[in-house]
Amino acid sequence: MVPTQLTHLDEQQNKVAHPSTSLLKTILLIIVLSVTCRNLPAQNQPQAIRTDIPLDSIRLSDPCILADKSTSMYYMTGTGGMLWKSKDLKKWTGPYKVAMTDPTSWMGDNPMIWAAELHEYKGRFYYFATFTNRAVKIDTVGSNIIERRACHVLVSDSAAGPYVPMKDPVYLPANMPTLDGTLWVEEGKPYLVYCYEWLQNLDGTIEKIQLKPDLSGPDGHSKLLFKASDSPWSREKVNGKDVPNKVTDGPWLFRTGTGRLGMIWTSWIYDVYTQGVAYSKTGKLDGPWEQEKAPITPPNFGHGMLFQTFEGKWLMSVHSHKSVNGRTMRYPHLFETDLSGDKLVIGKPYLP
Repeated sequence: MVPTQLTHLDEQQNKVAHPSTSLLKTILLIIVLSVTCRNLPAQNQPQAIRTDIPLDSIRLSDPCILADKSTSMYYMTGTGGMLWKSKDLKKWTGPYKVAMTDPTSWMGDNPMIWAAELHEYKGRFYYFATFTNRAVKIDTVGSNIIERRACHVLVSDSAAGPYVPMKDPVYLPANMPTLDGTLWVEEGKPYLVYCYEWLQNLDGTIEKIQLKPDLSGPDGHSKLLFKASDSPWSREKVNGKDVPNKVTDGPWLFRTGTGRLGMIWTSWIYDVYTQGVAYSKTGKLDGPWEQEKAPITPPNFGHGMLFQTFEGKWLMSVHSHKSVNGRTMRYPHLFETDLSGDKLVIGKPYLP
């Protein structure tokens, strides 16, 4: 690992069954998890619920916000497996523990949870996240010991959760470290778009795999969309030479007002977290993808996603890094965005 590059690795924050059995399985899973939580060390216990917390007072990596019209509530999640709620984006209540993983699965009894996203799809709510079981090692590449890490999807009938496992035990190969999965639907078919981590392949990629119609598992094979080295703007030093950075992070797909398909994603310019954008030349997920020459956000902002407020305003949610007493802290931010034209345009910071 490059010491000056902060990846998800330093963020140790904290089945859909047959209709006749799903409720019973959910109840049994929650009971098992309750017993497990009582046996966890104090630092792993759920945090106390706080109210009326301003956004800039919340520490959160990879913030993702779902605007749920049925409850007139914004739900924010990210790294750590917790959920925050707000009526107006100004004051937030949380954090709530909503990810109910199965302790008998490959994730183990206390997985790390990174970059969680909430998606509404066909009347249900889905929790796309990266889970890491630190007790299981899958590979060693150079000096990097690679832990069992993969994208996975949980489901709930409510945006507020709880979110529980679905049918398939795995979505992506167990011998590959994958992360930052997101949902994209094209021509009625759902896809998991994710990063294959640079720690193993040494040139991070963004890939796709089709999902089953109910998102309960994969339905096909992965396909490469682009590599980290395709970026014209990212940089790192290797043997004293400037080369493209190896990190791919946080893909999020969108369409512009003209119907153009774009993807924001994040890497580094030396030791500065930075977000860029790529556009599909065909308007399809398969691409080919063309990278914009310059980053799309100011330095030290990344892992973005886009959402629309209840008033119809488009915003981008990102996080920034800040060093406090030698520790790196991450804070969520909002930016105004314009999708009306042929390109995504990032505006000024949005202060609700």
